[in-house]
Amino acid sequence: MDTRLAQWRADTPGCSERVHLNNAGAGLMPHPVLDAMVGHLQAEARIGGYESADAVAGAIEECYASVAQLLGAQPHNIAVVENSTVAFFQALSAFDFRPGDVIATTRNDYISNQLAYLSLAKRAGVEVRRAADLPSGGADPDSMRQLLKDPKVRLLAVTWIPTNSGLIQPVEALGEIASAAGVPYLIDACQAAGELPIDVAGLRCDFLSATARKFLRGPRGLGFLYVSDRALQRGDYPLYIDMRGANWTGADTFEPVNTARRFENWESSYALVLGLGAAARYALHVGIENGGGRARTLAALLRQKLAALPGCRVLDRGRELAAIVTVEVEGWEAPDLVARLRERGINTSATLRVYAVIDMDEKKARSAVRLSPHYYNTEGEIDGAVEVLASIARKT
Repeated sequence: MDTRLAQWRADTPGCSERVHLNNAGAGLMPHPVLDAMVGHLQAEARIGGYESADAVAGAIEECYASVAQLLGAQPHNIAVVENSTVAFFQALSAFDFRPGDVIATTRNDYISNQLAYLSLAKRAGVEVRRAADLPSGGADPDSMRQLLKDPKVRLLAVTWIPTNSGLIQPVEALGEIASAAGVPYLIDACQAAGELPIDVAGLRCDFLSATARKFLRGPRGLGFLYVSDRALQRGDYPLYIDMRGANWTGADTFEPVNTARRFENWESSYALVLGLGAAARYALHVGIENGGGRARTLAALLRQKLAALPGCRVLDRGRELAAIVTVEVEGWEAPDLVARLRERGINTSATLRVYAVIDMDEKKARSAVRLSPHYYNTEGEIDGAVEVLASIARKT
């Protein structure tokens, strides 16, 4: 075994117990993340929640610097919030949408994002327009360019890697189109953070949301939001701003703070914040190119092996594919297969039609098993998972 792989696995206690192919759900945390969180929880129990947070103020600031380094940003551009969806919604709420305004998006945005657009359509009279897909899958940049010619478009919002497949959207090309059109650009990078290199300057995005728990291998219950200097200078702030994000300057006046922390809330789990910082540093040490490249290589191997199994249909489409593999197995509902695999010590997850109505209907699929390897997985684990899946699938 490669010495780096051996070290990654030694750092990851879960590797000794399970074959974890559910990193698109939640990656296995390495020891430095666990140590940071447990140590702080013990301090909270000993000296108190406020006091323990004050004692690690410098380490908390390091978290912002580490996350910023992952994105090619500065610490003042980073807000830490409860999860990626909260981060996305905080950014979305910074826009004062009016009836007739348009949100341009894709046919593969994350379910919670799509629901938010539809809620805005009902409540604020916003129109949702989705770019056409390329024949190979993914948003057609030319179609998006045509959408953004309409002056009523207030926002372009895109999910970089959808939850239900390995598709990688052309976020760089879409960023160029948004910049040329003068339209603010919001990216959901929930499945990209920790797997794909991120350079917010190259993406030309105004906002980018992400989570700690997936390919970044941090804790559940925490996310973060990149807010560009451009958005800060425009004066963007969330609809519901609290004492963390603004100063109450008079009985009827307030002033947002001058950093991305205007998008945060006062109450936060500092154990999780320290875990996020440790996860970001671990990812930087591994190298996103190295770790993410290996994860995608393992996913490609898995995709190839699953496609060769009788009764299995791999559903992933796109010019580029991420470390998420979705497969429909004839005669099985995905949740039942996931449960059977878990009984055999293999972690996967299920994606359902209701999570991605447009995409799943086009693929004529009701559900699929989602397998998402990471760099600490082995080729042997891939082979073993395929063998187990094949043996279960034969018992229809």
